[in-house]
Amino acid sequence: MTYFLSKAGLDFFIAFGVIIGGSTLAGIGSVFMLLPPAATMLDTAARLKIWAIVAAIGGSIDPVRVIERNIMLGQISPAAQQICFILSAFLGAHLGSELVRLICKGAA
Repeated sequence: MTYFLSKAGLDFFIAFGVIIGGSTLAGIGSVFMLLPPAATMLDTAARLKIWAIVAAIGGSIDPVRVIERNIMLGQISPAAQQICFILSAFLGAHLGSELVRLICKGAA
């Protein structure tokens, strides 16, 4: 149980950090390129969302293979854990995107 919670928490914060860090650096870079920072940050957050999830769950197709293999063998618990890890990463990426949207509210 401790492994599950720590892995889910780590996936959440990795995805959250990818969105926040990527959007923030894109905003800083847009200032140097004389582009509107808020619009750039919002666009970057939206485009990074799927990549944040992929980075958080390991950056490969292995979690999907684990789900497939365990369901075919009739073992639901490991498959459910992988799905929870993906959902945790999605929640982190979504929360990061919403935070960027909140920060840029009214500026774009």
